[in-house]
Amino acid sequence: MKKVGILVGREKTFPEALIKSINERGNGEVVADYIKLGGIKHDAPPAYDLVIDRISHEVPFYRATLKRMALEGTVIVNNPFWWSADDKFFNYSLATKLGVAVPRTVLLPQKDYIKGITSESLRNLEFPLDWQAIVDYVGMPAFLKPFDGGGWKNVSKVNSLEELWTEYDQTGTLCMTLQAAVDFEQFVRCYCVGQEEVMIMAYDPRKPYLSGEQYIHNPDYLSPQLAARVRKDVRTLCSALGYDLNTVEFAIQDGIPYAIDFMNPAPDAELASVGEFYHNWITNAVTDLVFKRLGEQRERPRYRWDALLNPAPIKTEAMASRSEQQARTIQPNAEAKAATAVGEASASDEGKAKPTSRAAKKEGRNSTRPKTS
Repeated sequence: MKKVGILVGREKTFPEALIKSINERGNGEVVADYIKLGGIKHDAPPAYDLVIDRISHEVPFYRATLKRMALEGTVIVNNPFWWSADDKFFNYSLATKLGVAVPRTVLLPQKDYIKGITSESLRNLEFPLDWQAIVDYVGMPAFLKPFDGGGWKNVSKVNSLEELWTEYDQTGTLCMTLQAAVDFEQFVRCYCVGQEEVMIMAYDPRKPYLSGEQYIHNPDYLSPQLAARVRKDVRTLCSALGYDLNTVEFAIQDGIPYAIDFMNPAPDAELASVGEFYHNWITNAVTDLVFKRLGEQRERPRYRWDALLNPAPIKTEAMASRSEQQARTIQPNAEAKAATAVGEASASDEGKAKPTSRAAKKEGRNSTRPKTS
């Protein structure tokens, strides 16, 4: 008998549906259930053949446990070593190399730093930042968002340099990116399972979560040619990133799909959110993946980091030429419309404190280095 463990957070309908689906198909030979974890012994034998991870990005104990399981030969979806090494800014750069269109993006130094970091610690930083050059490159409007965040937390739309300074001053120790807004005519979120199976979902990011209006089941939402390009880009990205379960979001402007978010290794699949059709599709697709992975022959363990990143990607795409990369990069537009572009809303748990004076604001935006005490 093979055992499948499900590691979850607050979600309910997707893991329950997945456990039921796996157990029905497994017919006693493959059994799925929720994992229970306590103190983990460093030399414990493996308790599961495969684990589906939905929460370790928020619980370090879980992430360390999954790495330990992987060392013993347990298949983890998604691979914790890939996931730990990833961030969204790297992904944007990688996408450009792969010929996938992305908006212009700049990585910004943090506003504040942890205790113990002083001005001497940051001697390599340019100071003050050339904010105007950054804005000239990205263009306005733009989105300020964490370089490795998720769940649309701490995301702000800015329409001017003054607005950028105000929002940046509230970001604390978060490392942020500034990304050009796309004035999209269409928007899609795409499931990708096993780096091959793709489901394109018409999606409206401007609608509230759980409103029932975000996801629209419309198989003809994209033209056949555009849908083919989106599927190709989704597979290219997920293969390069090594994710067996992911969502990729595209904001489509003038027929060009710009990939704006594709580091979602624990994508939303709740029935009340995505709707019955997409919920059933992702449940069946992940069930198929589980049995496929369990049926694959595992190589003899090699105790090296590169081995722990196996299995190798299903396929890779050829690198685009430099001219093609440039052609697929969004250009800043000085007269860009102020309409909602990507529709991401700031979901910060902390209230924003207003600067007490214009001088205080100026000091805040220029102080990317802490003062020496």
